[in-house]
Amino acid sequence: MADVIDGLKLEQRHGKSRVRVGRVWRHKDDSHFFVEWIVDISLLSDCLASYVRDDNSDIVATDTIKNIVYVKAKECQEQLSAEAFAIVLAKHFTSYYHQVSTAMVKIVEKPWTRTYIDGLPHRHGFKLGSEKHVTEVVLMKSGALKVTSSVEGLAVLKTTKSGFEGFVRDKYTTLPETRERILATAVTASWRYHCGSLSSAPSEPLYFSKRYEGVIKVLVETFFGSPTEGVYSPSVQSTLYKMADAVLSRFQDIESIQLKMPNLHFLPVNLPNKDNPAIVKFADDVYLPTDEPHGSIEASLSRIHARI
Repeated sequence: MADVIDGLKLEQRHGKSRVRVGRVWRHKDDSHFFVEWIVDISLLSDCLASYVRDDNSDIVATDTIKNIVYVKAKECQEQLSAEAFAIVLAKHFTSYYHQVSTAMVKIVEKPWTRTYIDGLPHRHGFKLGSEKHVTEVVLMKSGALKVTSSVEGLAVLKTTKSGFEGFVRDKYTTLPETRERILATAVTASWRYHCGSLSSAPSEPLYFSKRYEGVIKVLVETFFGSPTEGVYSPSVQSTLYKMADAVLSRFQDIESIQLKMPNLHFLPVNLPNKDNPAIVKFADDVYLPTDEPHGSIEASLSRIHARI
């Protein structure tokens, strides 16, 4: 929040970071649902006096902010998504405190998923996965709303149906062209929803959870292709675009999507050995995995009317 003081511009915000909360919902059939959230809250508020007049009367203490996270988690008797909980928090701060004009809430959901024993879902057992679900919500007192969801660390790899040809070749180029390579990446995808106001936000508590799962499904299916035939990737760039386009085509409530897809290299191993060349000759089978350095490819795709 910006104020002008003696010809100088002061921009300030305050909040609480890394508020960790675990929440269990117990259903009537004795099955449990569990989430672990790491919550960051930042408030834009009219508290200039605390900076220039040593007057803290308009400050919402960061300890209070922390406590509100736990209170609101307790009040949510119905299972809900990280996005829905972020909206609950943002709505509280912008409506309860007159001096708060905007609330920004970021939640990182740790990837706890239900475990299966002998093919059956365990009623109260969970295991920790890899990729993280992240949401960022910005809510203004006017009701203007911005909701963004992300997945971080979605690791995918295919051992064939990938190549890279026809790129710029000059005196610095040593990379050979190929139509047969491993394609591996750890996808970070971030997408923004169409809802632009609190009144237009979905009311279903698990709406965003279902959409998150749907986006992941589309991203993965587009990357791999059919389980029997697969799909050829002429470049990471081409695959990235197809993945982004598939999400926008499938989900009309998503305005834009950004993808970051590092090219995690698996280098062919082909060591010379005059005594036994058959052991070390590369035949698309032995690789040296390395992610340092790695290729960096990212792009965003949005509908023409969308605000990036």
